[in-house]
Amino acid sequence: MQKSAKRIFLAQIIAAVVAVVAGAIYHGLNRSPTTNPRGYERVGDIPTPIGFERIDGDDPDFSAYLRSLPLKPRASRIMYYTGGEVRFQFLAYAVINLPLLSNDEQCADVCMRLRGEYLYQSKQYSKICFEDVNGKKLRYKGGGSRKSFESYMRQVFAVANTSSLKQSLPTRNLGDMQPGDVFVYVADSSKFGVKTRLGHACMVVDVAQNAKGEKMFLLAEGNTPARDMHVMRNLTSPLRRSPWFSIDEIGRHKTYISTLFGEDELVHW
Repeated sequence: MQKSAKRIFLAQIIAAVVAVVAGAIYHGLNRSPTTNPRGYERVGDIPTPIGFERIDGDDPDFSAYLRSLPLKPRASRIMYYTGGEVRFQFLAYAVINLPLLSNDEQCADVCMRLRGEYLYQSKQYSKICFEDVNGKKLRYKGGGSRKSFESYMRQVFAVANTSSLKQSLPTRNLGDMQPGDVFVYVADSSKFGVKTRLGHACMVVDVAQNAKGEKMFLLAEGNTPARDMHVMRNLTSPLRRSPWFSIDEIGRHKTYISTLFGEDELVHW
Protein backbone atom coordinates (compact mmCIF):
# COMPACT_ATOMS: atom_id res chain seq x y z
CA MET A 1 0.00 0.00 0.00
CA GLN A 2 1.37 3.43 -0.94
CA LYS A 3 2.22 5.89 1.86
CA SER A 4 -0.56 8.30 0.88
CA ALA A 5 -3.10 5.50 0.85
CA LYS A 6 -1.85 4.29 4.24
CA ARG A 7 -2.21 7.77 5.68
CA ILE A 8 -5.75 8.05 4.36
CA PHE A 9 -6.63 4.64 5.74
CA LEU A 10 -5.12 5.49 9.14
CA ALA A 11 -6.97 8.80 9.24
CA GLN A 12 -10.24 7.01 8.48
CA ILE A 13 -9.60 4.53 11.30
CA ILE A 14 -8.83 7.34 13.77
CA ALA A 15 -11.93 9.29 12.71
CA ALA A 16 -14.08 6.19 13.16
CA VAL A 17 -12.65 5.51 16.63
CA VAL A 18 -13.16 9.14 17.67
CA ALA A 19 -16.76 9.05 16.45
CA VAL A 20 -17.48 5.84 18.36
CA VAL A 21 -15.91 7.16 21.57
CA ALA A 22 -17.67 10.51 21.30
CA GLY A 23 -20.99 8.78 20.69
CA ALA A 24 -20.45 6.48 23.62
CA ILE A 25 -19.62 9.39 25.91
CA TYR A 26 -22.65 11.40 24.79
CA HIS A 27 -25.09 8.53 25.10
CA GLY A 28 -23.52 7.37 28.32
CA LEU A 29 -23.86 10.80 29.93
CA ASN A 30 -27.41 11.14 28.73
CA ARG A 31 -28.36 7.67 29.93
CA SER A 32 -26.38 7.14 33.12
CA PRO A 33 -25.71 7.12 36.00
CA THR A 34 -29.21 6.29 37.10
CA THR A 35 -31.29 8.58 39.29
CA ASN A 36 -31.93 7.72 42.93
CA PRO A 37 -29.63 4.67 42.70
CA ARG A 38 -30.40 3.44 46.23
CA GLY A 39 -34.13 4.01 46.02
CA TYR A 40 -34.35 6.65 48.74
CA GLU A 41 -37.90 7.69 49.55
CA ARG A 42 -37.24 11.32 50.51
CA VAL A 43 -34.50 13.94 50.46
CA GLY A 44 -33.69 13.34 54.12
CA ASP A 45 -32.88 9.69 53.39
CA ILE A 46 -29.86 10.63 51.26
CA PRO A 47 -26.84 9.86 53.48
CA THR A 48 -24.55 12.71 54.45
CA PRO A 49 -20.84 12.56 53.59
CA ILE A 50 -18.71 10.75 56.19
CA GLY A 51 -18.08 12.95 59.20
CA PHE A 52 -20.96 15.34 58.47
CA GLU A 53 -24.27 15.74 60.29
CA ARG A 54 -27.39 17.58 59.18
CA ILE A 55 -28.14 21.00 60.68
CA ASP A 56 -31.57 22.55 61.12
CA GLY A 57 -30.77 26.27 60.84
CA ASP A 58 -33.00 29.06 62.16
CA ASP A 59 -36.20 27.44 60.87
CA PRO A 60 -36.14 23.72 61.80
CA ASP A 61 -39.68 23.22 60.51
CA PHE A 62 -38.73 24.47 57.05
CA SER A 63 -35.64 22.25 57.10
CA ALA A 64 -37.81 19.28 58.07
CA TYR A 65 -40.25 20.03 55.25
CA LEU A 66 -37.48 20.12 52.64
CA ARG A 67 -36.05 16.84 53.94
CA SER A 68 -39.50 15.29 53.71
CA LEU A 69 -39.79 16.00 49.98
CA PRO A 70 -40.63 12.66 48.34
CA LEU A 71 -38.39 11.21 45.63
CA LYS A 72 -39.47 9.24 42.60
CA PRO A 73 -38.30 5.61 42.37
CA ARG A 74 -34.90 4.50 41.14
CA ALA A 75 -34.17 5.25 37.46
CA SER A 76 -37.02 7.76 37.11
CA ARG A 77 -36.58 10.21 34.25
CA ILE A 78 -36.93 13.98 34.31
CA MET A 79 -39.91 14.93 32.17
CA TYR A 80 -41.00 18.22 30.65
CA TYR A 81 -44.29 19.65 31.93
CA THR A 82 -45.59 19.38 28.38
CA GLY A 83 -44.41 15.78 28.05
CA GLY A 84 -41.29 14.05 26.77
CA GLU A 85 -37.93 13.33 28.37
CA VAL A 86 -35.42 16.05 29.17
CA ARG A 87 -31.95 15.81 27.62
CA PHE A 88 -28.86 15.34 29.81
CA GLN A 89 -30.55 13.21 32.45
CA PHE A 90 -27.17 12.73 34.17
CA LEU A 91 -27.49 16.20 35.72
CA ALA A 92 -30.08 14.87 38.20
CA TYR A 93 -29.24 12.71 41.21
CA ALA A 94 -32.91 12.15 42.11
CA VAL A 95 -36.28 13.36 40.82
CA ILE A 96 -38.57 15.03 43.36
CA ASN A 97 -42.11 13.66 43.32
CA LEU A 98 -44.02 16.95 43.33
CA PRO A 99 -46.06 17.58 40.18
CA LEU A 100 -45.66 21.01 38.62
CA LEU A 101 -48.61 23.38 38.53
CA SER A 102 -47.99 25.02 35.15
CA ASN A 103 -45.57 25.41 32.25
CA ASP A 104 -44.43 28.68 33.85
CA GLU A 105 -43.00 26.84 36.87
CA GLN A 106 -39.33 27.12 36.01
CA CYS A 107 -36.17 27.74 38.08
CA ALA A 108 -37.06 30.69 40.34
CA ASP A 109 -40.67 29.49 40.39
CA VAL A 110 -39.62 26.12 41.83
CA CYS A 111 -37.89 27.92 44.71
CA MET A 112 -41.02 29.98 45.38
CA ARG A 113 -43.19 26.88 45.06
CA LEU A 114 -41.22 25.00 47.73
CA ARG A 115 -41.35 27.99 50.07
CA GLY A 116 -45.04 28.49 49.37
CA GLU A 117 -45.85 24.80 49.90
CA TYR A 118 -44.12 24.82 53.28
CA LEU A 119 -46.03 27.87 54.46
CA TYR A 120 -49.32 26.55 53.08
CA GLN A 121 -48.95 23.09 54.58
CA SER A 122 -47.96 24.57 57.96
CA LYS A 123 -51.00 26.89 57.76
CA GLN A 124 -48.90 30.06 57.84
CA TYR A 125 -51.12 31.59 55.18
CA SER A 126 -50.42 35.22 56.09
CA LYS A 127 -46.70 34.71 55.41
CA ILE A 128 -47.24 33.58 51.81
CA CYS A 129 -46.09 36.58 49.81
CA PHE A 130 -43.86 36.99 46.77
CA GLU A 131 -42.94 39.94 44.55
CA ASP A 132 -43.46 40.48 40.84
CA VAL A 133 -40.84 41.94 38.49
CA ASN A 134 -41.95 45.48 39.44
CA GLY A 135 -41.48 44.89 43.15
CA LYS A 136 -45.21 44.67 43.89
CA LYS A 137 -46.02 42.35 46.77
CA LEU A 138 -48.45 39.57 45.89
CA ARG A 139 -50.10 38.39 49.10
CA TYR A 140 -52.00 35.13 49.35
CA LYS A 141 -55.55 35.51 50.68
CA GLY A 142 -57.08 32.12 49.99
CA GLY A 143 -56.74 30.47 53.38
CA GLY A 144 -56.79 26.67 53.44
CA SER A 145 -58.29 26.22 49.97
CA ARG A 146 -55.93 24.10 47.90
CA LYS A 147 -57.53 25.33 44.71
CA SER A 148 -56.97 28.95 45.75
CA PHE A 149 -53.36 28.26 46.70
CA GLU A 150 -52.52 26.60 43.39
CA SER A 151 -54.26 29.39 41.45
CA TYR A 152 -52.26 31.95 43.43
CA MET A 153 -48.95 30.18 42.72
CA ARG A 154 -49.73 30.07 38.99
CA GLN A 155 -50.30 33.82 39.05
CA VAL A 156 -46.96 34.29 40.81
CA PHE A 157 -45.13 32.12 38.27
CA ALA A 158 -46.49 34.28 35.46
CA VAL A 159 -45.19 37.60 36.84
CA ALA A 160 -42.08 36.70 38.90
CA ASN A 161 -38.62 35.56 37.83
CA THR A 162 -34.99 35.34 38.96
CA SER A 163 -34.72 39.13 39.02
CA SER A 164 -37.71 39.65 41.31
CA LEU A 165 -36.58 36.78 43.55
CA LYS A 166 -33.08 38.19 43.86
CA GLN A 167 -34.35 41.70 44.64
CA SER A 168 -36.85 40.56 47.24
CA LEU A 169 -34.49 38.50 49.42
CA PRO A 170 -31.51 39.51 51.60
CA THR A 171 -28.10 37.98 50.96
CA ARG A 172 -26.40 35.52 53.28
CA ASN A 173 -22.72 34.67 53.72
CA LEU A 174 -21.79 31.25 52.38
CA GLY A 175 -20.45 30.18 55.76
CA ASP A 176 -23.86 30.81 57.31
CA MET A 177 -25.75 28.71 54.76
CA GLN A 178 -28.94 27.03 55.97
CA PRO A 179 -31.55 24.69 54.47
CA GLY A 180 -34.03 26.73 52.44
CA ASP A 181 -31.51 29.30 51.22
CA VAL A 182 -31.46 30.06 47.50
CA PHE A 183 -28.67 30.56 44.99
CA VAL A 184 -29.90 33.05 42.41
CA TYR A 185 -28.47 35.37 39.80
CA VAL A 186 -30.09 37.47 37.11
CA ALA A 187 -29.20 37.42 33.43
CA ASP A 188 -26.06 39.30 32.40
CA SER A 189 -25.71 41.21 29.14
CA SER A 190 -22.64 42.48 27.32
CA LYS A 191 -22.38 46.08 26.11
CA PHE A 192 -23.78 44.85 22.81
CA GLY A 193 -26.93 43.57 24.49
CA VAL A 194 -26.03 39.89 24.09
CA LYS A 195 -26.86 37.63 27.05
CA THR A 196 -23.62 36.28 28.51
CA ARG A 197 -25.51 34.00 30.91
CA LEU A 198 -29.17 33.38 31.53
CA GLY A 199 -30.69 33.88 34.97
CA HIS A 200 -31.00 30.83 37.19
CA ALA A 201 -31.98 29.82 40.73
CA CYS A 202 -31.55 26.69 42.86
CA MET A 203 -32.74 25.95 46.37
CA VAL A 204 -30.53 24.56 49.14
CA VAL A 205 -32.71 21.67 50.34
CA ASP A 206 -30.29 20.27 52.91
CA VAL A 207 -27.08 21.25 54.73
CA ALA A 208 -24.63 19.10 56.68
CA GLN A 209 -21.67 20.20 58.79
CA ASN A 210 -18.61 18.48 60.28
CA ALA A 211 -16.71 19.07 63.53
CA LYS A 212 -14.49 21.66 61.82
CA GLY A 213 -17.53 23.73 60.83
CA GLU A 214 -17.20 22.87 57.14
CA LYS A 215 -20.51 22.61 55.29
CA MET A 216 -21.84 20.55 52.41
CA PHE A 217 -25.24 20.92 50.84
CA LEU A 218 -27.86 19.51 48.47
CA LEU A 219 -29.42 21.59 45.70
CA ALA A 220 -32.78 21.24 43.98
CA GLU A 221 -33.69 22.97 40.75
CA GLY A 222 -36.20 23.35 37.97
CA ASN A 223 -35.37 24.82 34.60
CA THR A 224 -36.63 26.20 31.32
CA PRO A 225 -38.73 24.79 29.67
CA ALA A 226 -40.58 23.66 32.81
CA ARG A 227 -39.58 20.18 33.95
CA ASP A 228 -39.64 17.94 37.02
CA MET A 229 -37.78 19.50 39.94
CA HIS A 230 -34.81 17.39 40.94
CA VAL A 231 -31.86 17.08 43.30
CA MET A 232 -28.74 18.06 41.38
CA ARG A 233 -25.75 15.78 40.90
CA ASN A 234 -22.22 16.99 41.72
CA LEU A 235 -20.45 16.34 38.44
CA THR A 236 -17.00 16.44 40.05
CA SER A 237 -17.68 13.66 42.55
CA PRO A 238 -16.14 10.22 41.83
CA LEU A 239 -18.17 8.53 39.10
CA ARG A 240 -20.74 11.31 39.60
CA ARG A 241 -22.33 9.35 42.42
CA SER A 242 -22.77 12.17 44.94
CA PRO A 243 -25.31 14.98 45.13
CA TRP A 244 -23.39 16.82 47.87
CA PHE A 245 -21.56 20.07 47.09
CA SER A 246 -18.96 21.77 49.28
CA ILE A 247 -18.79 25.49 49.91
CA ASP A 248 -15.15 25.41 48.78
CA GLU A 249 -16.36 24.56 45.28
CA ILE A 250 -18.27 27.81 44.92
CA GLY A 251 -16.35 30.23 42.73
CA ARG A 252 -13.13 28.19 42.82
CA HIS A 253 -13.34 24.96 40.82
CA LYS A 254 -14.83 24.84 37.35
CA THR A 255 -17.77 22.69 38.34
CA TYR A 256 -21.39 22.76 37.25
CA ILE A 257 -22.33 24.79 40.29
CA SER A 258 -19.47 27.30 40.31
CA THR A 259 -19.88 28.18 36.65
CA LEU A 260 -23.40 29.28 37.56
CA PHE A 261 -23.14 30.93 40.97
CA GLY A 262 -20.75 33.20 42.82
CA GLU A 263 -19.99 33.81 46.48
CA ASP A 264 -22.39 36.76 46.69
CA GLU A 265 -25.40 35.04 45.15
CA LEU A 266 -26.80 33.20 48.17
CA VAL A 267 -30.02 34.70 49.55
CA HIS A 268 -32.54 33.65 52.21
CA TRP A 269 -36.20 34.10 53.10
